[in-house]
Amino acid sequence: MTSDFTKFTINPHLNVKTVVEQLLTKCFGTFFMFTFTNQHYVHVPRSQDATELLHEDLVMVEQRVEPAKKAAQVLHKKLQGCMQSQPGLEAERRMKKLPLMLLSVSMAESLKDFDAESSIRRVLEMCCFMEKMLANLLADFEMKLESEVLEPLHKLSEDDLPEILKNKKQFAKLTTDWNNARDQYSADLYHFATKEDDYANYFIRLLELQAEYHKNSHEFLDRNINELKENHSQKGELCPCPSAHIVPKVYGEPLLSHLSQSNREIAAPIQECIHMLLRTGMGEEGLFRLAAAASVVKRLKTCLDQGNVDHSEFTMDPHAVAGALKCYLRELPEPLMTFELYNDWFKAAGYLTEKLEQFRLLLKKLPPENYDNLRYLVQFLSLLSEQQAVNKMTPSNIAIVLGPNLLKPRAEGEAALFDMASASSVQVVTVMEPLIQYSSSLFPEGTM
Repeated sequence: MTSDFTKFTINPHLNVKTVVEQLLTKCFGTFFMFTFTNQHYVHVPRSQDATELLHEDLVMVEQRVEPAKKAAQVLHKKLQGCMQSQPGLEAERRMKKLPLMLLSVSMAESLKDFDAESSIRRVLEMCCFMEKMLANLLADFEMKLESEVLEPLHKLSEDDLPEILKNKKQFAKLTTDWNNARDQYSADLYHFATKEDDYANYFIRLLELQAEYHKNSHEFLDRNINELKENHSQKGELCPCPSAHIVPKVYGEPLLSHLSQSNREIAAPIQECIHMLLRTGMGEEGLFRLAAAASVVKRLKTCLDQGNVDHSEFTMDPHAVAGALKCYLRELPEPLMTFELYNDWFKAAGYLTEKLEQFRLLLKKLPPENYDNLRYLVQFLSLLSEQQAVNKMTPSNIAIVLGPNLLKPRAEGEAALFDMASASSVQVVTVMEPLIQYSSSLFPEGTM
């Protein structure tokens, strides 16, 4: 039988079933009859040694099973290590965790600090969009890789091939009933042989997916980089030269000077900031007490100085808006409640029954522009205190954090620091708290 088998040659153009039939017939002749149905063999064998139970072609296939399992396990692990997103997530959640998406988010946060005309902002906006699209492409690639390569490889290494190896052990043990063991083991090996090309296709599919990903990425980048260059070049050519006209500053300028130059009744920082806070800040806990990002406050102050404020840019950061308003009140050369009336306010606060009447007299002594802006501000603070159950800003808390910016002495040096500390700790609350509590009575002109 051995000599006959060594003379046997396999026609490479025959299908697997035909080759198997020829091999078994050549090896066992009339002692072996079989049918090939649903990958199982039915035979009537003669008694044979275990070494004769496998055919030479299956011995070669058997030697590939363990390396195939090892390769599938190693490459499955390595491919998982190459994944930048968490397996098992849907596309949107997967994309949010990608480094490219995090980079896009960081770019979006960074561009807020630039003015609308900045070329860096424009480039960052486009880069932000492009990085997001790249993250989307990468997430799509990794989802396909997971479903079409990783999951089949995992099934191959953890289910299919271990099952073959399990049957191999069973085959080795069942020496008394080797016929049945050979049926299953041979069927598995033949099945593996017929499917080996399919298994190899997993790796080919990996390369195809990578090629598709890189092709799409290249096309996307090439298209958008050219468009970005064109738009950037055009906008650079149209960018006007710096104007010789200097916009008057707002911060640090006397109130009357700013109102006269801008033809306003209410100072721009007071009115603009209050408008934004009325929209999104009334329920914000610790407003005017909690600090905001210095860069955002600085950006808003610059916009107010230039007279060009985009509310949509700052509305979602009410603490920054409150910080810019607080800075304006602090940087006024003379506080809204004036240096001249500084001591009078504290004296009036000392009255028990006539306190409000004394406050009314002092309010009448304020310059008209100071009165109008103080009224506008205090009426807003009264509205803010009505939400104290949510924002925790009672009239007393508001007086503590804003009072020293509205009521401070004219003195300079250490004496000024001492007086301001004294005012902010106790006295200023006795003045500002009733102003806020009884704003509708003290300012009868109506609401803001």
